[in-house]
Amino acid sequence: MNTDIKEILYEVLNSNLVKIVFGGQRKKTGVIKKAILRPVIIKDTLLFQLETFTEKQAFHKNLNYENSIEECLKLVDETFKQINIFTLTDEIQILAAKPEKPRITKKSHVCNTCSLSHNKEKQYLIPDDEPCDFLIELGVMGHDGKVFKKHYSKFRQINRYLEIVEDSLYALSTNNTLKIIDFGCGKAYLTFALYYYLKLKKGYDVKIIGLDLKSDVIRFCQNVAEKLGYTGLSFHVGDIAEWQDNNVDMVITLHACDTATDYALLNAVKWGAKVILSVPCCQHELFSQIKSPLHHPLLKYGILKDKFTELLTDALRGLALEAKGYDVSMIEFTTLEHTSKNILIKATLNQKYIQLCTENSTWNTTHVHGDKQCSQDVSKADVNCSCIKTKRMTEATAEYIALRDYYKAKPTTDKILDL
Repeated sequence: MNTDIKEILYEVLNSNLVKIVFGGQRKKTGVIKKAILRPVIIKDTLLFQLETFTEKQAFHKNLNYENSIEECLKLVDETFKQINIFTLTDEIQILAAKPEKPRITKKSHVCNTCSLSHNKEKQYLIPDDEPCDFLIELGVMGHDGKVFKKHYSKFRQINRYLEIVEDSLYALSTNNTLKIIDFGCGKAYLTFALYYYLKLKKGYDVKIIGLDLKSDVIRFCQNVAEKLGYTGLSFHVGDIAEWQDNNVDMVITLHACDTATDYALLNAVKWGAKVILSVPCCQHELFSQIKSPLHHPLLKYGILKDKFTELLTDALRGLALEAKGYDVSMIEFTTLEHTSKNILIKATLNQKYIQLCTENSTWNTTHVHGDKQCSQDVSKADVNCSCIKTKRMTEATAEYIALRDYYKAKPTTDKILDL
């Protein structure tokens, strides 16, 4: 399956999706003649309803985010060769007579077939006409529930962030307390939003920790949390590289500057976090390191080299996470007030990797793999035992080393892979 199709599905499967229409049967004798996928909200949870049509019947089933990806890819691979995707802002057509070499076209548009009520319900997990205590306290909306015009971009950013979180929940076990750490939380609009949505709207048991180096900001956030009665939310002065913890379910790091992002990712992997959401910022480390005679015409221009360095750094981070058993996607995220960076790295621990760990959970602390002895503890599903690897993990490690060495770079990201 072409990775471009998979990446598009990762990007469009959210509450801004209107529908995905599958057509153009690969075999005219196929039982399924057409399929449509639409977003639905059931008990405050965003799901996707797949409707398949035969000659005389229609069948429906509701899927979570990950299962929707799998079903869509299966439909493209086995049943249909044309996909039309409609979102609130874009229309994408994929012609996949050969799934490995699809033709993809995209154009912007405004969805006139969606009612305003539909748009609002789908677009905003926190509505803009319903009073929300933390948004009122932080000055984003009034007591009547109306968002102040000057803060509407912040309001949209909060909802976009929650959509990404919602799309990641399939990787977490919500039956137990979810432990979440937000590195570099700042004034914590998004940290408060996370607690509000998971605890108050969805009813999950959560323990969320916000960290920042600014003591005055931390005092403000802690006072707001106490005033609102957010007992599962606490704020601490702490450095990303030095913070000690364990058994963390989700790690969030938004706009952490330069190598601070790498240390956050390193900690997340070390703790076995099932979900990592990271918006890197100010990737300067490789600027003075990278060398390439072939790319000298590009790298000799400072502004181009700076942008290229950002892309290279994030590519290495993505590969490092894949090499540690994560499914990784790069998502466009709305910019923050003090940075133009808008790439979000979303990483969820691969279920195949967890299964491999679980299957070997009966191994002793010291076990033999092939002709080598390993002393790593494999009693937990979130360990990073080098003996337990999927094919993709091995490939990603090789790709990482090849890319790094080609540009003669020595990134902090190496620490994630113990290189």
